[in-house]
Amino acid sequence: MSRDRLLAFAQLLRIPNVFTAFSDIALGACVAVAVVPSAPVGFWGAYLVLALASGCLYLAGMVWNDVFDLAEDKTTRAFRPLPSGRVKRGTAIGLGAALSSAGVALAALAGVPGQPEWTHEPLVFALGILAAVLIYDGGAKRTPAGPVAMAGCRFLNVLFGLSLVPEAALDVEYRLHLASVVGFYIVGVTWLARTEEGASRKRDLALAASVVGLALLLALLMRMKLHSATGSAKPLAALGTVAFPYLLVAFGFLVGRPMARAIARPTPRTVQAAVKRCVLGLVALDAVLATLFVGLPGLLVLLLLPPALVLGKWVYST
Repeated sequence: MSRDRLLAFAQLLRIPNVFTAFSDIALGACVAVAVVPSAPVGFWGAYLVLALASGCLYLAGMVWNDVFDLAEDKTTRAFRPLPSGRVKRGTAIGLGAALSSAGVALAALAGVPGQPEWTHEPLVFALGILAAVLIYDGGAKRTPAGPVAMAGCRFLNVLFGLSLVPEAALDVEYRLHLASVVGFYIVGVTWLARTEEGASRKRDLALAASVVGLALLLALLMRMKLHSATGSAKPLAALGTVAFPYLLVAFGFLVGRPMARAIARPTPRTVQAAVKRCVLGLVALDAVLATLFVGLPGLLVLLLLPPALVLGKWVYST
């Protein structure tokens, strides 16, 4: 396969962004390290399979996005792989179907190793993610509910990353709160990106930034909840690092500065730069959230960021 053709497929798949899907699963693995310290080796092997499943589902979503948008892209984004003819529509449909099937199959497989019996939760969440992706790509993104629909995909992906953690080890309340932090963040980022290629209104950008800020507030409340935990969840109070609030502030500056520039001067260039920073910034957010459970070693999730940044120099992320 020629270099140009490889680049076309990399652009179709938005390869740099797949590391953000891996980081959601890495966050789940960090939670598992904290609450399931005596898990067998096979349990951690299952997390590798879970990450591959998440990656396949994410890449499938990127392909379906461009398949559904082909007619629009022919007039507004003719440089993309499908409208430019560098990748055939039939090839893209086949690739999307293959990645979707692989993601679901790997999710089913992830419920096997390291478990006393097969657990169906990864498969259930994988099917939920796939349904959410198709709903979003198939038309929901063009409605006012688009950002919420996109956030639903990420919300489910975080729960997907927690699906191997025994229910007795982590209450549903904490799972939903953690997934909601990422979900609200993605609502803000998707809202920010809705008009990235044209004229953006300062008010809309400011509201999107406010939703991102709400996500960070939810993260801070998560820490307070963990430290005030009682009953069966009390061991969670001893987890994490005192540096968490400072890391959260640092992350706020990381994504906040390009958003502030976009609000001050809402051109396609400044808005797209803010969107790209926020999209890849999800890896950093997952890393900061991981420190809630495993302390500073949670920052190792940031190792997923360099390959995404390197690939992002050649392949667009938005």
